[in-house]
Amino acid sequence: MAKEKFERTKPHVNIGTIGHVDHGKTTLTAAITKVLAEAGGAEFKAFDQIDNAPEERERGITIATA
Repeated sequence: MAKEKFERTKPHVNIGTIGHVDHGKTTLTAAITKVLAEAGGAEFKAFDQIDNAPEERERGITIATA
């Protein structure tokens, strides 16, 4: 059997953030997801959900790809 063709029903956007340590990249990402969640376009991710790898928390850095 052939797979059904995927129908995209909403826009898809990837956003990347680049900057120095402690310049608010994770905070900005959390704020963007909050605004989009309120508009019905995304699931809200709090700061601690974004910065979730043990190594990142230990060193105080965030490295996340989705």
